[in-house]
Amino acid sequence: MVKLHFIGNIAFRVYGNDHRPAHFHVVAPDFKAMVEIDTLSLIRGTIPARDRRAVMDWAEQHRAEIIAAWNLLNPDLAI
Repeated sequence: MVKLHFIGNIAFRVYGNDHRPAHFHVVAPDFKAMVEIDTLSLIRGTIPARDRRAVMDWAEQHRAEIIAAWNLLNPDLAI
């Protein structure tokens, strides 16, 4: 697992041996979500409205970093 970033208590993570579609996890004490890397679409879970803009803005600005982490940890599913 790679912890990519924190915004307050919100963690951005990529896990190894994961599954398609290529995605990252957003984890906080009161919510969990999976977000597709290519589209930044929510795959599973929820991100409260109060946090959604910050999460998606960070992901959009750091997509290359997220892709690099995904490809490192999931070489058979590289994008």
